[in-house]
Amino acid sequence: MSELRSKPRHRRSRTALAVGVPLALTAAGTLAYGTDLGVLGSTAQQASAAVPAWAADTADGFASVNSLGQNGTYGGRDGKTVTVKTQAELEKYATATEPYVIVVAGTINMNPVGKEIKVQSDKTIVGSGTSGHIVGGGFFLGSGVHNVIIRNLTIRDSYQGVWNDKDHDFDAIQMDGAHHVWIDHNDLRHMADGLIDVRKDSTNVTVSWNKLSDNNKTFGIGWTENVKTDITIHHNWIRESEQRNPSTDNAAHAHLYNNFLEDAPGTDINSSYGNYSRGATRMVLENSLFQGVKNPVIKDSGAALVQRGNSFSGTSGRNESGGTAFDPKAFYPYSLDKAADLPSILKSGAGPRASIGTTAAASAKAANATTLTVAKDGSGQYTTVQAAVNAVPANNPSRVVIAVKPGTYRELVKVPSNKPHVTIQGTGGSRKDTTIVYNNASGTPKPGGGTYGTGGSATVAVEADDFQARNLTISNDFDEKANQNLSGHQAVALRTAADKVFLDGIIVSGDQDTLLLDTAAKDRLGRVYVANSYVIGNVDFIFGRATAVVDKSVITLKKRWDGTSAGYVTAPSTAANRKGILIANSTVNGDVSGGSFYLGRPWHAGGDASLDPQTTVRNTSLSAAIKSTPWTDMSGFSWKDDRFAEYKNTGAGAGSASSNRPHLTDAQAADQEVADWLAGWTPSTS
Repeated sequence: MSELRSKPRHRRSRTALAVGVPLALTAAGTLAYGTDLGVLGSTAQQASAAVPAWAADTADGFASVNSLGQNGTYGGRDGKTVTVKTQAELEKYATATEPYVIVVAGTINMNPVGKEIKVQSDKTIVGSGTSGHIVGGGFFLGSGVHNVIIRNLTIRDSYQGVWNDKDHDFDAIQMDGAHHVWIDHNDLRHMADGLIDVRKDSTNVTVSWNKLSDNNKTFGIGWTENVKTDITIHHNWIRESEQRNPSTDNAAHAHLYNNFLEDAPGTDINSSYGNYSRGATRMVLENSLFQGVKNPVIKDSGAALVQRGNSFSGTSGRNESGGTAFDPKAFYPYSLDKAADLPSILKSGAGPRASIGTTAAASAKAANATTLTVAKDGSGQYTTVQAAVNAVPANNPSRVVIAVKPGTYRELVKVPSNKPHVTIQGTGGSRKDTTIVYNNASGTPKPGGGTYGTGGSATVAVEADDFQARNLTISNDFDEKANQNLSGHQAVALRTAADKVFLDGIIVSGDQDTLLLDTAAKDRLGRVYVANSYVIGNVDFIFGRATAVVDKSVITLKKRWDGTSAGYVTAPSTAANRKGILIANSTVNGDVSGGSFYLGRPWHAGGDASLDPQTTVRNTSLSAAIKSTPWTDMSGFSWKDDRFAEYKNTGAGAGSASSNRPHLTDAQAADQEVADWLAGWTPSTS
């Protein structure tokens, strides 16, 4: 497509609930870090010979480090998978000496209140979807216990009515002398004492992607004279928590990154401090966001605390750093998200995931999927992604997962229309670890003669229905500056021309025309759901005629090749009587000038006046980069003749309704929800 040029207050009464009464759950979005997770069997006695793919997931951070005779943290993957629904069943398998993968499929009310099940080594305890709740109790990992994963659970409500409770040591997860523990994607709240206590020389612990809230003492680390604990804490959403967020005492290596600490306004829980480096702790604190928190970062005189990339909004009091800590990358690899993006990322992605442990049918489907592995170093079945796609049989009836090991794959990939049900999935710990990239553009010569057009420039082209991509980066790195001889700079990273396309937890990166969301034909429906992802570009970089949703994602605005700021987020070419592009529950930002970007303009492809382009942007945070008149004309077609609107957006770039900035009414917005766009299709990992 061408361009036209302070003091803690007491507990609020509403949360003094009887044990067993749940608080409202916040719907968690889906971030890609594995394949389907399924309940294998309906009773605790029923185990499956086909272990679900997610049971092989391993920890990152310090829990991944080879030490103390334990090489990484993988839980009960070498044991049977069982499903439990009662306290007795959970205790039976959690306290067993042999390894188990334990799926909690329902609410378990602990008796007596405050009971902490003594978990033994080599266990994975995981919630079935969002249904796995431990109420009125938690877990205890004693001295020497190791290789334990606690994942996707809600642990809540042992609170006994006394805010600073000295009599009831009821924790969600407590460890005394344990090692190699991974606490991931849980919702921990409303407990009598701590949500997480890492005590008495416990080490090699990773705490990731959790929601920690509604508590006094949230997360304590240490309680020892020894300087031994190695701990990684990343991508956690900590809110409405008074203290220990966390408090880290005498930790040898404490690496905290990409955490979002929020003291929500208008509540009776006020933070007294945020991250605390105590005793002889050596702490590295990176790319975290502190919002409304008092004393956000505190350091004892004998501690070391190195800060970099953190962001502070509405904070007050102590914010300290100093000393020499350590280099986390000397222990393990990791990648950082921007601090400003954390509210969007964590509000959608932290806590239990609905796609984990959903149904036995989903698990069976995953078990039946064919997996093809790709690795540049030859350790897989194929060394290129396209070779794996070529190996998928024509008209394959079921899911084929192409598992791509970390690396940069400079190649063109095309999934033809006769190969449906294909998933391309990166296997690294981050979506940045696996990259498919090329540099074609409109006007680039083809090997056999002629030149590519806009659609033909795509690094990855998807023409097959029921396609999925997750946990990877798809990029077009065409060099505009070096190719000024070309009349256009359209360079597509990803083109889809199919129905039921699910892009989950990926990065799509380019400049002009980054993400082309098309249909197989003008009269064909093409639904695309982009979730928990990043889309990066500058000119018309989300465009096409598909019925497309960008949900719970970050849209990053990028400067032009010459350093100027000017661009357009969307350019829909929607057919009449179809839905176009919906951006919902997302963030639009980037390192560009204020008031320099439009939200969109109407693309009447080929001058087709019958088209009725549509973009709706709703419930989304808009940075100051967005123009106060966010829509504009294109190629002689007025945006006012088409369908462009906003609804309840926030941020510096949001604005009130006017003739140049139409807003939906509540009634209109009720008909422009995500479900209306998807029209009966429910995207799910499969």
